[in-house]
Formats: sequence, C-alpha cells, structure tokens
Amino acid sequence: MSAVQEQFEIKFRLPDGTDIGPRRFPPASTVATLKETIIAQWPKADKEKGPRTVNDVKLINAGKILENNKTLSECKSPICDFSGMTTMHVVIRAPASGKQSDKKAAKKAKDFRCGCAIM
Repeated sequence: MSAVQEQFEIKFRLPDGTDIGPRRFPPASTVATLKETIIAQWPKADKEKGPRTVNDVKLINAGKILENNKTLSECKSPICDFSGMTTMHVVIRAPASGKQSDKKAAKKAKDFRCGCAIM
C-alpha cells in the first residue's frame, strides 16, 4: 500500500487583487516551480506587464520573501505550516526600460521614502 503524499494548497494573490489558483503542490516543489506556475497562469489581458522570468517575481508568505531554491517543506515555519489553504502574495519587479527612466524611478523612490514626494 502506498501512502498518499501530502500536498499543499496554495493560491497566489496578484498585485491587482485577483488570484491564481488555488492549486496543489507537493512539499518537494521549489519556490522557482511556483513562480513558473504563476508566469504560465498570468492573466492574458495583462501579459505585456506580467513577469517574464522567475527573477521578475517575488513570493511573500507570512511576511518572508521566499528564495527560489527552497522547497515548500523548507519554507514551513511556526507562523506558516501550510495547513489548509495558504495565500502567497506576488510582487512583480518593474521592467527596466533604460538608464534615464531608472534614475527617475530611483529618485522618485528616494523622495517617497523621505515623505516628500515630488511630482
């Protein structure tokens, strides 16, 4: 008799508030595998602004950014044990579109952190 392998039920909350999933993943799945699933399931209407590689995606669970090479088993913690359905938050890295716009974005981010957003 073969024991049924435990599966984790996970849904991914996108930046616009919509969800991908829930889907079931084995404990040996890596974070990179989850990110590949997100990229493949990304809404068609928003494909142009969506992530292109796993490095464009950050997954946040229980306040921690998950590392690509970690398995789901390794990501378990007392705060998040993957019991029931787990919601992971997806953050997308903005695509770089040139040095000039990068400098403006960095300045805008710096000004925002200082509390003096300049328009």
